[in-house]
Formats: sequence, C-alpha cells, structure tokens
Amino acid sequence: MNPDVYRSARAGRVISVGRGDAAYYAFEPTELPRSLEFTAEVVNALSSADQALGRLAGAGRQLPNPHLLIRPYLRREAVASSRIEGTQSSLGEVLAAEAQVLPDTPDRLEVLNYVRALELGLDRLHELPLCNRLIREMHAELLRGVRGAEREPGEFRRSQNWIGGRGPSEALFVPPPASSLASHLGDLERFIHEDVPLPTLVRAALLHYQFETIHPFLDGNGRLGRLLVVFFLVERGVLPQPLLYLSAFLERHRDEYVRRLQGVREEGDYEGWITFFLEAIAVQAEAALRTAESLLRLSADFRERLRAIRARGSVVDAAEGLIANPFVTAPRLASALGITRQGALYVISTLEKARIVIEDSRGERAVLYVAPEVLDLLQADDGAVE
Repeated sequence: MNPDVYRSARAGRVISVGRGDAAYYAFEPTELPRSLEFTAEVVNALSSADQALGRLAGAGRQLPNPHLLIRPYLRREAVASSRIEGTQSSLGEVLAAEAQVLPDTPDRLEVLNYVRALELGLDRLHELPLCNRLIREMHAELLRGVRGAEREPGEFRRSQNWIGGRGPSEALFVPPPASSLASHLGDLERFIHEDVPLPTLVRAALLHYQFETIHPFLDGNGRLGRLLVVFFLVERGVLPQPLLYLSAFLERHRDEYVRRLQGVREEGDYEGWITFFLEAIAVQAEAALRTAESLLRLSADFRERLRAIRARGSVVDAAEGLIANPFVTAPRLASALGITRQGALYVISTLEKARIVIEDSRGERAVLYVAPEVLDLLQADDGAVE
C-alpha cells in the first residue's frame, strides 16, 4: 500500500505497523461523520434516489403476494453479489437446481448462503436490533460450509487481512490492524443507533463504506457489506420488503465502485462516494419496480390464458408459483400443492397447453419445465438505462 496517495486526513490516516522486513502500512479510519455539508450533486442524487425508492416501497406495500417476488429478487441479488467475488453461478442455474432439489455445488451454495444470511437477519430482527452480534450471526451463515469456512465464520478477525497482493507489504489496500478493530466496530454500531441528523440513504452509504474499510472478517466482507445495505433499509422501514438489489449495478460499475470507496480513503471524498451510491439506489429501485410490474402483468396474462382454456384450481396456483421460481418438476409440484404425481403431471400438461411452460434441457433427476417468459424477465440486465 502506497502511503503517498493518502493525501487527506478527513476519513483516516495511514499508520506503520511492524518492524523491519515485516513492516507494512495500514489505514486507520476516523469515526464516521455525524453531519455533512451536501453539495448540489449530492442533493440532486438524494432526491432522485428518494423518489425512486419511494415508488418501489409503495409498490411493495401493495403487492398481493409479496413473497412471490421477494424469492427471485433475493436470488438475483445473491447471484450478482457473489459474482463480484468470483462465483460463477447464474440465476437460471440456481433456480433450476432449487426446483430439482439438486445437491448444491460450491458456487450455488455460496449464493444460497447469501439468501439464508439475509433471511436469518430479517428473522432475528424480531429479537435483536442491527448490531455487531447480529452481523456476526449473519456472517456465520454466509460462510457455512463454503470456501472460506475455515476463516473463522461468525468471528471478527484477530489477525491482519489485506486486499490485493500476496501480503500486507505489497497489498493495494490494508484495513486497520486487528488491535483497533473493537474501537471501529463500536463506532459503527453507535452510528447505526444514534439519532444522526443525516438522511437514511446517506447513512446507508456511509455504513457500507465504513464496513468495507474496516473489513472486520477474514473473508466474506464484500458480500456481507452489500447485504447490510438492503438489511439496513428494511430495518429502518424505508423498504417494506427486501426488493432492492444493488449488486447488479455495482458489478456493472465495479471499477468505479472500487475507485469511489478508495477516493474516500485517499482524498476524503465522501461526497463522490455518496453520489455514486445514491445513483445505484435510484437506478436499481427503478429497475426493481419495472421488473415487479412486468412480472405482475405476466402473472395476470397467465390467468387469462388459463381462463381461455377453462383451467382452474391447482393449475392457477401452479402458474402463480412460477413467478417465485419459473422452473418446476412434477415431484416438486405435487409436494408444493399437496396433490398426487398424476395430478401434478396433469397440471403441467395444462400449463404447456396454455403456452406457459416448456420442457427444459437442464433436467437431471426428473423432467424439468420452465416458464421462459418469467425467466427472461428475471435474467434481463435489470432494464437499467446506462
């Protein structure tokens, strides 16, 4: 890490750690600011993000069956966030594997652990506020049984970590030493709970920045830091459901994402990072809203197709379930609807007749069917206009 590029002490300072050949530089962040003077650029970005998120929240509160959309949304976010870290599972692969109850590959397990970590956190909110204890529990779930599981899941690090290079002396960035971690994590927890005179979205931006800078775990920091954004917004009541997925935007703009985070550390440019973060909120909230509206229209169209051939009952229920996962097998459908295998085969044949599902070549344990129109909507590049 080159100390000469850290030209501002606004967000922290570079310190020297160790002696002799073992010496290296690390970054000690300051406490998070409790107030900021907003530039016109930040104000405009905040207005756009607030409006977009408000529209998404409003739509979320009106959804007749929000769980149908939450399920694929969480998996979209998990796939994109894991892909930033190098995991290569696609959304279609994850959904198809779930529909067939296939054994999890290492890549798929990382994606599903992300979903489970968020679901665990949301469930635990009934007992705990967002705090360091809850963050550790979510981290333990995130790394359960996957690559990095040997790196102390659920425990804040007790040794130095780094980003890039083979060691801290040649790293691109070195977070604070483990000896000062408790102080930084204490400030992070206070920042979450204090009555800070900052808009919630700005606080979310600062929370994510500081978590990534502290890098409190030996592994999984990136995924957990992105997960915390959605979790924080739901916990604060800004979103009624976890319908926002930022990782798709951050993946498309990965270089700028890294550059903006580093810009705070090197130049004290909180405003540049916050503006970028708010742009991500606005773009992805609009994309999530468009996807939700498209899926709901498609669901209504499915009902019309079934009405035209006078299908009802379990067939209609099955068509609605395709919004949550567009893949289906007869055994899984029989279990979900509480019907016989023969009944499930009849339902699928009726869905085929209505041009809702077709056979898919990815079937391994049973014949697999997919609703291609649903899958296309879920796998679209978020409909974002760049």
